[in-house]
Amino acid sequence: MLISNAFAQAAAPAATPESGLMSMLPLLAMFVVLYFIMIRPQMKRQKEHKAMIEALAKGDEVVTGGGLLGRVAKLGESVLHIELAAGVEVQIQRSAVVQVLPKGTLK
Repeated sequence: MLISNAFAQAAAPAATPESGLMSMLPLLAMFVVLYFIMIRPQMKRQKEHKAMIEALAKGDEVVTGGGLLGRVAKLGESVLHIELAAGVEVQIQRSAVVQVLPKGTLK
């Protein structure tokens, strides 16, 4: 009286190999979109930045990550000496250079 009758349910259909592939399709599509929107452009920017840093030469006018503007006075393996003003020189890492300015920008 207090327990209701249990009715048998139909068995679920067996999973087919195609349904497994179809369930993975949205995940694969999201990864492809993520690659083309985020990963690939970031790798391209890193490659351009590395080429810019390797091409630095004495006399180039640069902007650092901290916002300092100066002229490259000395080049080292991983360190640059930048002249900010007459007689004022700072030492920074090469990776801190954000941008190379056109010649004649600094006076």
